[in-house]
Amino acid sequence: MTPPPDPQIPAFTSPHHLGPKYRAHVLDRLNNEQFDLLIIGGGITGMGCALDAACRGLRVAVVEQRDVASGTSSRSSKLIHGGLRYLEQLNFGLVKEALRERTLLITRLAPHLVSPVQFLYPLRHRFWERWYVGAGIALYDLLAKLGGNPLPRHRHLSRSRALREIPALARTSLVGGIQYYDTQVDDARHTLAVARTAAARGAVVGTSLNVSKLIRTDGRITGAVATCLETGDVIDIRARHVINATGVWTDDIEMMAGQSDADVTASKGVHLVVPGDRIEGRSGMIVRTQQSVLFVIPWGRHWLIGTTDTAWNLDLAHPAASAADIEYLLGQINQVLETPLTTDDIVGVFAGLRPLLSGESDSTSKLSREHGVWHTAPGLTTVAGGKYTTYRVMAEDTVDAVVKDLGGAVRPSPTAEVPLLGADGYQELWERRLALTEETGLATAQIERLLRRHGGLAPEVLAIIAARPELAQPLPGSPDYLLAEAAYAVVAEAALHLDDVLTRRTRISVESPDRGLAAADAIAPLMAELLGWDDAAVARELDHYRARVAAERESQTQSDDHTADAARLGAPDVRRLGK
Repeated sequence: MTPPPDPQIPAFTSPHHLGPKYRAHVLDRLNNEQFDLLIIGGGITGMGCALDAACRGLRVAVVEQRDVASGTSSRSSKLIHGGLRYLEQLNFGLVKEALRERTLLITRLAPHLVSPVQFLYPLRHRFWERWYVGAGIALYDLLAKLGGNPLPRHRHLSRSRALREIPALARTSLVGGIQYYDTQVDDARHTLAVARTAAARGAVVGTSLNVSKLIRTDGRITGAVATCLETGDVIDIRARHVINATGVWTDDIEMMAGQSDADVTASKGVHLVVPGDRIEGRSGMIVRTQQSVLFVIPWGRHWLIGTTDTAWNLDLAHPAASAADIEYLLGQINQVLETPLTTDDIVGVFAGLRPLLSGESDSTSKLSREHGVWHTAPGLTTVAGGKYTTYRVMAEDTVDAVVKDLGGAVRPSPTAEVPLLGADGYQELWERRLALTEETGLATAQIERLLRRHGGLAPEVLAIIAARPELAQPLPGSPDYLLAEAAYAVVAEAALHLDDVLTRRTRISVESPDRGLAAADAIAPLMAELLGWDDAAVARELDHYRARVAAERESQTQSDDHTADAARLGAPDVRRLGK
């Protein structure tokens, strides 16, 4: 039995506090209740469905085999955007829909997590390119305005003005530029906020629960069998309807239902993380490549550079970035930089898989980014494809389809009016950040970073510091994060392993040159205190994290996907170590 948190840590007991006591409560409910909906998959789509259904008054459970957002939803380009390239594909409906969602997120649903970011599009050809690209971006702004866009309009820049924005650009790489605005998000923390908001509305949110079988009653899917990867317990979860929201694992669940046709193709996207001082500039950048586009995105003290778009049919849980991926990205960005980047400039690399609806083309960059919802079998609905930005629409469409199957009167989706946890009170706290500096003794920059990560819930982190002042210390090697945030990740944010804290509750695993090894040594004893780990468990967690870092580093030296995948699999998943 997991002990309660140390009494010095505040006892967070609201439904949205996903700590050890909450987990025990979840396992009990999954064992003993019947739900209207069981959602399989704890990424942004599954959590979006859970929130949508809970807001309509349905009894909802969502299960995730690893951690919240541990798959695609923590490995995106961190952008909430309409997608300029979809305009070029004449997909105006998708762009308009995504831009409307962008406005909702930045103004109402998650203003603490979604923020404006400006981009420069360097023009390389005189006359025609300024007209062609300018027309596209003007249409982008027009479609955004129809949805109440709060961001500034685009503007045309001369070469000298563009170079003032990004001095790192080579003068020979552009003849001018166009600057426009989009928004960015910490995708893992946003998915977590959706999950916690769903829990606050009554949804049961369970992680480390691997579905191995679907339950059938009289030819209808009526639940699933899940194994708890922390205890080994097997649970039969009963529900009137099941939603498959597993992303790149979609076909695995469909096979459990007796369907053999592949519906989803996995496309690998790789990003590099480099320190902010390696590229001098005050604006992000979007560069056209032969295959697609390349983003250079400001990310705190760093830049994100990505992405690739290649088919992937190897391990789904831990897609590996190869040396070829890294070489490709460096080659693309170095075409426009005055001082080339090298592998020595890279502090982090991450790879994610896009779940794309299968189509006629062999090229993943041509497959649809629209989503699909279909009934796989009686009692089982699948949702797949789509963009992170449009998760709320995907969830609404999916629950609408399920409600028709369930029968009875259920209210329309209200989620366009439901702020995520942390949104309420954020602006007031932001305006008081100087006063909070005085009250807490933290630096203003530390307060601001807490507010951007936790929004209106930041006082809960500050309450931990008030109770345990030593937890105000920054984490070794990662000064942007505090020990108190690691404690909060355990007692309120469902973190069960070092991986969860270092990779998703924070971004330490890709933002620090040592990939979080020093921080892991500081966090492990604190997690042991809060989760009841003994010395053997602490050693196992540290050994696993070190092995994971070593495996990722090794995979990034391999020449191709197969050898990179083999190297990455040298570190098994911590949730399968057989405690």
